[in-house]
Amino acid sequence: MLLELRQRLVESLKEYADVFAWSYRDMPGLDTTIMDHKLPLIPNVLRRMKPEMALKIKEEVEKQWNASFMVVAEYPQWVANIVLVSKKDGKVRMCVDYRDLNSASPKDNFPLPHIDMLTQECWCNISKGHGDPFHDMVHKEVKFYVDDMIAKSRMLDQHVEDLRKLFERL
Repeated sequence: MLLELRQRLVESLKEYADVFAWSYRDMPGLDTTIMDHKLPLIPNVLRRMKPEMALKIKEEVEKQWNASFMVVAEYPQWVANIVLVSKKDGKVRMCVDYRDLNSASPKDNFPLPHIDMLTQECWCNISKGHGDPFHDMVHKEVKFYVDDMIAKSRMLDQHVEDLRKLFERL
């Protein structure tokens, strides 16, 4: 059963592959040159790494750079350290420790509202505009959260059909 379900899911994802942005090139409407963002940062100390970890970081950076998922940051100071997390298959996931960046960033005079306020206002915006094509799916098969859509199903074997219904409307 699970093998058949997996096969149906893979077939559906391939069929609706055009719905997803697989790289930045798939999002031509996003102009990254619109704004040049600069922050006055407090430099941080570079964390030392073992040579084998540095090699894994280099490989991962090259992989992400070649896939166009990375851009050069124009900051001369070091503000966020890389943290490697080991995966079960022996590979590593490259993460960034943003605690140092957060403490080095200037505090906003007008901080973002609490998440409860955002989600309360968010539903109003979705229900008036973006949510219309999904009105019969909301709270059943689809949940909206800020700019994310979450597909859900009561039964595992129904999930592929619910996903197809969602993809069709995207």
